[in-house]
Amino acid sequence: MALVEMSDILKSFGGTIAVDRVSLKLEAGSVHALMGENGAGKSTLMKILAGVYRQDLGEIRKDGAKVFFYNPREALASGISTVFQEMSLLPNLTIAENMFLGREPIKRFGSIDYGKMNKATADALRALSLDLDPETLVSNLSIAQRQFVEIAHGIEADASVFILDEPTAALNAADVEVLNKHIRRLKEQGKAIVYISHRMEEIFAICDTVTVLKDGRLVGTRQISEMTPKSLIAMMVGRELQDLFPPRGTQSGTPVLELDQLRLTPTSRPIDLTVRKGEIVGLAGLEGQGQQQILRALIGQYRPHGGRASVNGTDLPLPVPQQSGVRKLQALKVGFVPEDRKGEGLFLGLSIAHNIAIRLHANGSELSGAKSHRDEIAYAVSSMSIKAAGMGTGVGKLSGGNQQKVLLGRYLAADTDLLLIEEPTRGVDVGAKSEIYGLLRKFADNGGAVLVLSRETLELIGLCDRLYVVHGFTIVAEMRGETATEHDILDAALSASAA
Repeated sequence: MALVEMSDILKSFGGTIAVDRVSLKLEAGSVHALMGENGAGKSTLMKILAGVYRQDLGEIRKDGAKVFFYNPREALASGISTVFQEMSLLPNLTIAENMFLGREPIKRFGSIDYGKMNKATADALRALSLDLDPETLVSNLSIAQRQFVEIAHGIEADASVFILDEPTAALNAADVEVLNKHIRRLKEQGKAIVYISHRMEEIFAICDTVTVLKDGRLVGTRQISEMTPKSLIAMMVGRELQDLFPPRGTQSGTPVLELDQLRLTPTSRPIDLTVRKGEIVGLAGLEGQGQQQILRALIGQYRPHGGRASVNGTDLPLPVPQQSGVRKLQALKVGFVPEDRKGEGLFLGLSIAHNIAIRLHANGSELSGAKSHRDEIAYAVSSMSIKAAGMGTGVGKLSGGNQQKVLLGRYLAADTDLLLIEEPTRGVDVGAKSEIYGLLRKFADNGGAVLVLSRETLELIGLCDRLYVVHGFTIVAEMRGETATEHDILDAALSASAA
């Protein structure tokens, strides 16, 4: 039985057609994957169903009856709940206030019933195995915790259709399995779930059907049982899985980054690490074992308990001051690309040009006049294939893949020797992933050095020349990327855990 039928939906923004006569059917008791590269029209189509946008042509039927939503509240009232990729939580409100925003329970004399609101929020969080205080400010939550609160908000609503747009982009493997358990529960209850993700393993683990869009048009709808990761990628972008990664580097040069006896905790074993010119080096292992702390110790966002660091032979005194760490790294020609590109990396209200130029301006002295850097910016936009109307386009209007390219472009356009990167392709589609891998390899081939961490083990294996396996806040193994396997990495981490 179809809970929702979208027929010949057309949506344009100005002269650009975002969704071109697309039809989609959502069945009860089914998880339906919606896939395609960034800009394919997935989010636009779902925002029409969620009442954020109104279609120009076409119709939507819910339970057989024609519907037309003027806003998200009307869609929710009709039983359609959405967790958008762009987190909509307000950081200055509590979890409970966010969960009940616009539908707060009211006491007899008109005041908000905070007790009832907090209890209902606690119950919803507990259902997702989240031990969070409902009165915690959202600004104090991690990225993963915020994402789970978004998901709890959607699941808490008594809806028959759930739209999950990149719900696991900031979650580790254990959290993903918790989410999947609840998706299966919703499926058993006869709900229809739309699942938008770029992670192949999740699509094949949880979904029944897949619809692929490309350039706003429908490519096709297939049963997952009829597909393989290779055939699905080919359907999306026209190339096979092995073609996503560029050839590995053929030679490495002198050390760019050296860590000597770096101790992340008072009791952890010290770390020795080297990244050379021409290399992409990965930090692999189980989630939360110290990979991020290694990078953040270098920029002053984590305080280590001893050790030495040097960049191109110049000592980097540890601990790095928190307030001036990034500035010190810039002086040593080091760039840092954070996982949270919107909260910590980009200025969403500024243009592409301004976001890239910020790093170029930082190279000048405080008393020197500002330069336009127009040529450098234009070259960065062109060489990185950033898809936008022009350099004046606001970064907040770009797709996830293009936003990530802008953040990388900030450092690739400058005189950078070393890139420190967290999650280089989080929330980025398959095609944009391949382009980002190519940009990082080109940077390394031109003499740069890259130290990268990622939750996606296959990404590290395919991209990196060498891998350090991190466990218990220390390095437990080193291996070549070309011969490493997921089994090798897991075995090294688990063996260290058992030791």
